[in-house]
Amino acid sequence: MNILDKIVLRKQQEVANAKALVSVKDLEQSIHFNRNTYSFKEFLLAEDRSGIIAEFKRRSPSKGLINGTADVAEVTQAYNNAGASALSVLTDVDFFGGKTDDILAARAANNIPVLRKDFMIDEYQILEAKAWGADIILLIASILTPQQVSDFGKFAQNLGLNVLLEVHNLEELERSICPDLDAIGVNNRNLGDFTVNIQTSFDLVNRIPDEFLKISESAISNPQTIRELRTAGFNGFLIGENFMKTDNPGAAIKEFVGQI
Repeated sequence: MNILDKIVLRKQQEVANAKALVSVKDLEQSIHFNRNTYSFKEFLLAEDRSGIIAEFKRRSPSKGLINGTADVAEVTQAYNNAGASALSVLTDVDFFGGKTDDILAARAANNIPVLRKDFMIDEYQILEAKAWGADIILLIASILTPQQVSDFGKFAQNLGLNVLLEVHNLEELERSICPDLDAIGVNNRNLGDFTVNIQTSFDLVNRIPDEFLKISESAISNPQTIRELRTAGFNGFLIGENFMKTDNPGAAIKEFVGQI
């Protein structure tokens, strides 16, 4: 059993526990549930924004603890001020050290799109994302059937959420493309063994239909790589560890954006 299998197995129990604690009705009565979400496309393509989806991540299964002291409101505000187009906030508890309060704090402190970064396997999690103030959800092709991708995408869009599909190879991309998506991300990290290869993005960019926003995720640590990815056709770039591993993630993104 690889890391991803373990995460999904734990996620099934986590969702069951959450359903027992918080009803759908309670989620629907959240203060954020009826808010108008921000447009991912609008912010990603805005001329005064960098195209970077800046991630707040405390730890990961491959790296262990990345940053145990950063304050989510402070860091995400700094990301926003540096020109991030969107914020990605991990909500997985056991493997990434995330928590619900993180996304609530990021939402309260910022006026740009927020992605709930988690392993979505149930419509209930999409309702949670809406209730917590997220604007974007992530669907990971490798843990979902094509029917689930379509159903979850449609369900999310009906709630006003933007949908980002994540793929790791051509087979996942081809089987999962459907109309119920806003963006397609190529994850340069293999979620089975957590190795990274930026070439994955360059190999797949022209296979993604132009009707979708194109995002490159992970293994981006050099401003030159952003320039090359943008030339290749990508609109957005998800970066987390490169900023979070520093003592001052806000200063790190500001310096990075200044070099693009």
